[in-house]
Amino acid sequence: MNTLTKPLALVTGASRGIGAAIAQELALNGYHVLINYISNEAKAHEVARAIETAGGSSELLRFDVSNEAEVTQAFEQIAKKGAPLQVLVNNAGISEDGLILRLKKESLDRTLQTNLVSAVLCAKEAAKLMMKSRNGSIIQISSVVGEMGNAGQVSYSAAKAGMIGMTKSLARELSSRNIRVNAVTPGYIQTDMTDALTETQKSAITQNIPLGYLGTPQDIAHVVTFLAGPKGRYITGQVIGVNGGLYI
Repeated sequence: MNTLTKPLALVTGASRGIGAAIAQELALNGYHVLINYISNEAKAHEVARAIETAGGSSELLRFDVSNEAEVTQAFEQIAKKGAPLQVLVNNAGISEDGLILRLKKESLDRTLQTNLVSAVLCAKEAAKLMMKSRNGSIIQISSVVGEMGNAGQVSYSAAKAGMIGMTKSLARELSSRNIRVNAVTPGYIQTDMTDALTETQKSAITQNIPLGYLGTPQDIAHVVTFLAGPKGRYITGQVIGVNGGLYI
C-alpha cells in the first residue's frame, strides 16, 4: 500500500519504551507512523525497522517537542505529506525526581516544559490540521502519579496532572470538529527504568498492585490504539487508567 493512502499518526518520544510500543501497534493497525525523537536516532531507527519487518510503514521525524519553533516547523512538514493527520500521541516526557526541599528551578522548568508545555504545543498544531479534515484523536500519555501523587515527584506529578486538565478542556473545545481528546495514565510499566530495579524493589512495588505484576508497554499501546480508532469513536475527555488496580 502506498503510505500516502494511509492516515498519519504522530507519536512523540517514540524511540523507546511505551512510545516505541505505541508506534509499532499503530503501524500494525494501518497508520503511517511518524516516529518522533530528539537524541536517540539509533533507537528510533530500530523502531522503524521493527515496523517495516512487521509489514507496516513509518518514518523518523526529529524535533524538540518543547521548542515552539521546531514544533511549528515539524507540523508544516506533516501538512505537506499528502495524507491526513488522524492521531497525535503526546508521549514524550522526562522525570527528574527529588524531594521538594532540594528541587531546583531549572529541573522544574525542564520537567514542565518537556512533559506539559510540549503536549500543549503539539496539540495546538495537530488541531489545526485535524480541524480541516474534521476528524482526529489526540491521546495524552499522562501517569497514575498525576492522579494520586507520589513523594519525591512533585514536578512530574504536577506536569502529568496538568495533562489531565488539558485533556478535559481540549475535549470540550474540539469536539464540535469531531476531534476526540483522551488521556491514558500508566501505572508501573516494564521499561528500562524498572529493569534497573532490584528484585526486592520490584517485590515492594507489586505488593501495592492488586493484580500483582507490572504492566508492559504493549498494555498501554493496546488502549491507545483503541482510543485512536473507530471503536473509540464515542469516547472523549476521559482518563483511562492502565495500572493493575494501583489507583482505583
